[in-house]
Amino acid sequence: MLDRVETDHVEMAGRSTRPASLLEAMRDRTKALHVTAERTGLVAELLRGRGTVQAYALLLRNLLPVYEALEADLVGHQGTPVVGLIVRPELHRSAAIRADLAQLDATDLTVLPEAIAYVRAIREAGSGSGHPLLAHAYTRYLGDLSGGQIIKKILARSLGLQQQALSFYEFSAIGDIPLFKDEYRGALEQAGAAMAEHEAVVEEAATAFQLNIALSQALQQASGLGSRERE
Repeated sequence: MLDRVETDHVEMAGRSTRPASLLEAMRDRTKALHVTAERTGLVAELLRGRGTVQAYALLLRNLLPVYEALEADLVGHQGTPVVGLIVRPELHRSAAIRADLAQLDATDLTVLPEAIAYVRAIREAGSGSGHPLLAHAYTRYLGDLSGGQIIKKILARSLGLQQQALSFYEFSAIGDIPLFKDEYRGALEQAGAAMAEHEAVVEEAATAFQLNIALSQALQQASGLGSRERE
């Protein structure tokens, strides 16, 4: 999902060693999960060009409450010295998802239990200091800016979707995506250096990937594409 970040390790007397780079630690912890996320579930179907418009709409419908929860909690912590470093309204996807669902005439689809569990985890991450939200922002937004751009091209080609139905992957407020990604990684690193719950945030990144995988697999089954995985 992310380019490798060069890092070293800092050992503090009387304390356990921890990576100086939060990004490197999250990347290493989620490497295997990242591979699983790309190879299973509805995401795999979309990447193979084997999705359907209905399946894509169901994905959007189930991601909507996830982004609504994440963005509400991020904004709720925007005045804090750690989470505030990564609050970027230009990344917010809720309005774009709602626009795509309206374009696809698919606003009344079912929200699956896996999406509800995902929302519950985000709300828990946003309680207290809210520092675990860093892991969810890392997983979702950097994924949207990277692999999401590949999915967008595949959906346009395989499903014949017009740009009006793909605004989820459009970041019109960001002029230079590669530059923005570098700046956002830097903000995550600054936030990591400013907090104490380093290991908890790294583990939350793994949880975020697991939630994504569970939702993707459930969406594959709900959309009727589950049997294709064995083909």
